[in-house]
Amino acid sequence: MRKIKETLKIIICLTLFSCDQKLDIEPAQSISVDKALSEENTIKNILIGTYEEAGQSASFGGRNHVISDLLGATGQISWEGTFLEPRQIFTKNILVDNSFVEGLWQNSYEVINQANLVIDNITVINQTNESNRVEGEAKFLRGLAYFDLVRHFGGVPLRTEGIVDYSSDLNIQRGSEEEIYNQIISDLNDSYNLLPPSNDFFADKYAAKALLARVYLQRSEYSNALDAAHDVIINSDHELADTFAGAFNNDVDGVEDIFSFQVTSQGGTNQCIIFYASQSNGGRQGDITLQPAYFELFGDDLNDARYSFNYVSPDNGGTLTSKFTNQYGNVPVLRMAEMHLIRAESNFRLSSSKGMTPLSEINTLRARSNAKPLSELSIDVIFNERQLELAFEGHLIHDHKRLGKNVGSLQSNDPKLLLPIPQSEMDSNSEMIQNPGY
Repeated sequence: MRKIKETLKIIICLTLFSCDQKLDIEPAQSISVDKALSEENTIKNILIGTYEEAGQSASFGGRNHVISDLLGATGQISWEGTFLEPRQIFTKNILVDNSFVEGLWQNSYEVINQANLVIDNITVINQTNESNRVEGEAKFLRGLAYFDLVRHFGGVPLRTEGIVDYSSDLNIQRGSEEEIYNQIISDLNDSYNLLPPSNDFFADKYAAKALLARVYLQRSEYSNALDAAHDVIINSDHELADTFAGAFNNDVDGVEDIFSFQVTSQGGTNQCIIFYASQSNGGRQGDITLQPAYFELFGDDLNDARYSFNYVSPDNGGTLTSKFTNQYGNVPVLRMAEMHLIRAESNFRLSSSKGMTPLSEINTLRARSNAKPLSELSIDVIFNERQLELAFEGHLIHDHKRLGKNVGSLQSNDPKLLLPIPQSEMDSNSEMIQNPGY
């Protein structure tokens, strides 16, 4: 969050001064923060900066996917890279100075602080529709950041007001998980009510509702998860891509993308490429390789397109997923396949058939990949289907925890499956308490 002052200076300069005004007597850097935050264009630019912050490599630019998958993995993948930080996560022996963990924490709170500044100063935007849109997007991003913080770290500090004065006392205790979830759900419900049904590649109301569906599923609130996923499936303009491959490596959002972080040759980052792809596809070599246990998840269904959606790295000979082969492809966060899986699981648990029967819904999703239809369902079968469809998209550790499934020899509630509070936070916040075991 210390970056916010420099961010504000840059935003002020871009907003209030053109390049040919560089000889103005009062330089951009001399404008007070209070004055900057009273300008409508500045608030809108801070929102754009919040998207940029959230899409950086440390979090939703890819490392959040990587951390979640490495932490949840056992025999399905292997870490072949030389970086020590991901190896610690993969082996579940994480040190408190792990830079990947620290980056995730710091970047998330930078996102939260910038979103808070937008929300705090939303009244400077006079036009109601614009004010609603900006506030809705900020609350979506804040909810998104807090959701992955609470899932990875447990209860975390709850900050809902922007910080501009860093000379003040910033020590703060951890909020409970329940407090964090209450804030997330409140933010996303507000976001849904404030946002329009479509909003270019920015968050719209169905992005908020899709994230709510994920939140409710994580909390085992199946009726709410069912209603949220059904709303997105029925009322949004999104649908499954015609092919499984068509859901990935898109330069622009595809029909299946509910929300993704944008990457172009001029901006954005896709760290999934760095760690999952070969050098010829923009990666290091293919640091994360698929292992026999992954292919065993498919049983004897070798015609399933997902089974063969991979390639051999010419760099290290490992088998790599084909989900990340376009170094300028967007980073998917929410897509329609997940909504179908959430609706199917929720219907199954509730013995209901809202939209479709659970078995029909799963088989409809499988048909896209030319997979054999299933004859019956169980929670284990649905979990397996989630692994086949959503692999390497940041879901694995969270599914293990909500379903109470061991990760190797570790029980789902083992402290090693929570990330440590970064040492930098422990050193700077006298109210902070470390997670057990660290």
